[in-house]
Amino acid sequence: MAAQNSPDVPPGRKRFIPLENNPEVMSNLVHRLGLSSKLGFHDVFSIDEPELLAFVPRPAHALLLIFPVSETYERFRIQEDKDRPEYTGYGPNEEVVWYKQTIGNACGLIGLLHGVSNGGARSYIEPHSSLSKLLSDAIPLKPIERADLLYESQALESAHQSAAAGGDTTAPSADDKVDLHYVCFVKSTNNHLWEMDGRRKGPLDRGELAPDEDVLSDKALQLGVRSFLKREEKAGGGDLRFSLIALSESFD
Repeated sequence: MAAQNSPDVPPGRKRFIPLENNPEVMSNLVHRLGLSSKLGFHDVFSIDEPELLAFVPRPAHALLLIFPVSETYERFRIQEDKDRPEYTGYGPNEEVVWYKQTIGNACGLIGLLHGVSNGGARSYIEPHSSLSKLLSDAIPLKPIERADLLYESQALESAHQSAAAGGDTTAPSADDKVDLHYVCFVKSTNNHLWEMDGRRKGPLDRGELAPDEDVLSDKALQLGVRSFLKREEKAGGGDLRFSLIALSESFD
């Protein structure tokens, strides 16, 4: 990957301990920040077998795709972003709230924030919570100032540190190079599927959904996750290690 095309956080910037790819860890983090415990994250074990997909409560408000950053993905990202202007959206009329990633190893956190800041999940944020304040402070800000808000947030850093230390496996160092990346798919109030990735130039509108279609509907999967998988398969020999985690009603 050419250095001039790299969207990665430059050396010298703040770095977090990477989040474990674990629904319980992710749920604990967003609950600590102020999302109602009525919502939580769930593993999605299959997008092709209805009996396994049925284990996920519906509607699903957000879908996290976790995958290794392959050469195929990077070529696609560079090509798609090449002529795309940097996103400048902000304010109450913004269709989706997008966060640029400026903290190393924080793509998991950014993915979670995209999931809870948009669509139906936003109404589950507890009033007067850290998450409520963060979102209200972020909405009027342009993307760079919004990224600075996250960078300086002690509430975010504290919640992330607690969650990263609470996984089932030994947490890596904040300085470790991690190849797994998180992308979040959300449905806007205008019924569009958006791909949210803090490494990109802005949010990506992947197409329109029907009012009764959520991010795990067949059409949403075709517009989002399945197009990603087909691209990797077509390249041949790609690393198809990936996992999916959905944000929906909690089992408890």
